[in-house]
Amino acid sequence: MLKIDVITLFPEMIQNAVSYGVLGQALKSDRLEVQAHTPREFATDRHKTVDDRPFGGGDGMIMLAETLEKTIHKVKHKNSKVVYLSPQGDVLTDEKARALANEEHLVLICGRYGGIDQRIINSHVDEEISIGDYVLSGGELGALVVVDALSRFIPGVLGHNESADKDSFSSGLLEHPNFTRPREFNGAVVPEILLGGNHKLIGEWKDKVSALVTLAKRPDLFQAHLEKENEKYCGLKKKKTEAPLKELKKFWMNMSEQERQTLGLHELGEEDFNG
Repeated sequence: MLKIDVITLFPEMIQNAVSYGVLGQALKSDRLEVQAHTPREFATDRHKTVDDRPFGGGDGMIMLAETLEKTIHKVKHKNSKVVYLSPQGDVLTDEKARALANEEHLVLICGRYGGIDQRIINSHVDEEISIGDYVLSGGELGALVVVDALSRFIPGVLGHNESADKDSFSSGLLEHPNFTRPREFNGAVVPEILLGGNHKLIGEWKDKVSALVTLAKRPDLFQAHLEKENEKYCGLKKKKTEAPLKELKKFWMNMSEQERQTLGLHELGEEDFNG
């Protein structure tokens, strides 16, 4: 079981959020444990002060090193990995979430206002993680994103063991579109192949559609994927198909305009396959 301790000025924000959905089920099944702790527990003045003005001036208050360190000492042990949620950290990725899910114990530090004393980062933080290139009021939302993302890779948390491996980014591509009943909705009809029951053909079709979706929405990811596919193709002794990009273009060309519309691929054009 992965144990996560979150250090925050607003513990209720964490505890309430993790009680819903997939995270709530993971907690109930003892596959994940999340506890929130506040530095106010170690504040000794009557106002429970946990922050102060920064030396040298500047915007925002800085969380005090002393109360924060005592909170870290309360939860940390020799196998703990301490993470500070910070816009200066490495951006959270699918790969990073998988790695964090394999840890034994995580301590997530949520800054507030102007952040935390740098000396805490220097002496106690193993890694800084960001959830994107923007600034939030505090690290709580970032911590919840990290917890939710990594929980999907804990065995048994999702309903199907392969579910996480089929999500967007797991293979380097975005996920293919999904459909449910009714078969026709507002004039858009579910692609015929999904109704045929041939899972091998459906799987191959979904892989190609995932590649097209990635080309349309994230050409940067598609380019990285294409480079890997080209390497595989060049290594084949017997080439039964055309080069990956040409093969994908042929697949796209064989689609009807209606199918492209239904799959959200109507904005792709022949020029997109000139890479």
